[in-house]
Amino acid sequence: MYQQPLQPVAGSLALSAACAALPLLTLFLLLGVARTRAWVAAFGALAVAVVLAWALWRMPLAQTLLAAGQGATFALFPLVWTFGTAIWIYRMTVHTGHFDTLRRGFARISDDRRVQAMVIAFCFGSLLEALAGQGTPVAVTTVMLLALGFTPVRAATVALVANTVPAAFGPLGLPITTLSGVTGLPATELGMMAGRQVPVVAVLVPLVLLLVVDGRRGLRELWRPALACGIAFALAQFATTNLLTAALADIVAAFAGAGVLLLVTRRARRPVPAPAGDGPPERAASSGSVASPGSVALSDSAASPAGGAGPAGSPQGPPEGATPPPGRAWLAYAPYVTIVAVFAVSQVPAVKRLLDAGTLAVSWPGLHVLTAAGAPSPLSTFRFAWLAAPGSLLLVAGLVTMALLRVSPREAGRLYGRTLYELRWAVLTVVGLLALSFTMNASGQIATLGVWMAGAGTLFAVLAPVLGWLGVALTGSDTSSNSLFGALQVAAAQRAGLDPVLLAAANASGGTLGKMISLQNLTIAAAAVGLTGREGDLFRRMFGWSVLLLALMCLLVGLQATPLLSWMVP
Repeated sequence: MYQQPLQPVAGSLALSAACAALPLLTLFLLLGVARTRAWVAAFGALAVAVVLAWALWRMPLAQTLLAAGQGATFALFPLVWTFGTAIWIYRMTVHTGHFDTLRRGFARISDDRRVQAMVIAFCFGSLLEALAGQGTPVAVTTVMLLALGFTPVRAATVALVANTVPAAFGPLGLPITTLSGVTGLPATELGMMAGRQVPVVAVLVPLVLLLVVDGRRGLRELWRPALACGIAFALAQFATTNLLTAALADIVAAFAGAGVLLLVTRRARRPVPAPAGDGPPERAASSGSVASPGSVALSDSAASPAGGAGPAGSPQGPPEGATPPPGRAWLAYAPYVTIVAVFAVSQVPAVKRLLDAGTLAVSWPGLHVLTAAGAPSPLSTFRFAWLAAPGSLLLVAGLVTMALLRVSPREAGRLYGRTLYELRWAVLTVVGLLALSFTMNASGQIATLGVWMAGAGTLFAVLAPVLGWLGVALTGSDTSSNSLFGALQVAAAQRAGLDPVLLAAANASGGTLGKMISLQNLTIAAAAVGLTGREGDLFRRMFGWSVLLLALMCLLVGLQATPLLSWMVP
């Protein structure tokens, strides 16, 4: 039996915390300075964590490796099982040509590029985040915006700003599932709490998009439709996470936001379309436009669309299959309706009990860990929810989609295999990060950091979203950030006398605002629009908006930790 020590280095909490931070520092240096591949950084940090656990925290090497193995297993199931199956469904729509139908349907909503930015980048991007994630929304929506006449820089910045608030719940609630797995807190409560934080910022994102696309003029002319879209999106996220399930939040919010925006713009007098080219393309400062807090001017000359693909085979030009016949356009929406229906049915009490009955809770063989307080660690137990897992429900939706889109079993199997092959490096990265997280958690390195950080007292509530933001900015994934810092947030909350659910959810909520400056997303956006090598320019445009929205999230979480807004905590 191994019991976690809190001060293993010279009996000093500060020195122990400094050593416990070395794996995370290694990860950040490899990603941000050395710019290694993400999977190399993950496994490099894992190696440091294993050595520290064995040499300083005195965790038996066998148990250290067992903890890493449990993390790797959790990465494969349910994480890879979920996002791999989600992307497979998306690939079937691309293969049959129905994705192109869906894309044209969104584009028909308005010929005003400011409205198109909200519909495609924000609403449709949310739908893609719900089903695929892994940078797919940025890769796909940038290409769509380019096709509608946006300049490369504008298309990239719009897609990056829009791919923020949906990240907390996509793909299919995976960040929340991961957060629950590494903290031991109920996924339902974590989803509810995040659903009371993220929607506050979601209201503002369409307004920010107007500023990015058309400066003050766009905000002055279209603030009402933008605000209506943001409020509808936010209310849908809140209602879905608190009344149904976090897995469906982005899907419901995407359709709610697009529907309300369509209703408002159709009823209102038709707004003046943005000027041809990009409305207004990179206007000078004298025009009064606001590109971004602290942004720099970028020239779009010599930047031609590359039509590149992001992860999971995002389309480059025409889809793989032929365009569906006119009478079958409704099939483009069928996969998403099917997913909503399957997940909705899974929440019916009788069905939910049946699915939960298949969950197997097993003690991980050979892993015997006590917390610093002497209580059994929840990490010693592995839950195999083979029926209730989001990936399993997605498989059911995928089988229905196969029948509706008339994809043969052989072709569907080929697409699934191709999807997994294209995701191989992402899978390896997730495996390394989860192994790192479980090793640090089981050995007590995270607990040491949490106790040290809890010295900030109640002020830590204000700082909690910053950890999530930093994690996503470096790893590109809210799921990865939650796996790294979720347990640390809980440890710090318990030490400081704060609500663990509040701070754990704050990690996911703050992380969404790091998406627009993450190296992964910047690289995908630059490659998709032919701006490879100018990721730093895009970063400078995005940084001001990212920090501004993060400050709002920090203020909100800080107030939720006080009696003023504590009623928002479930």
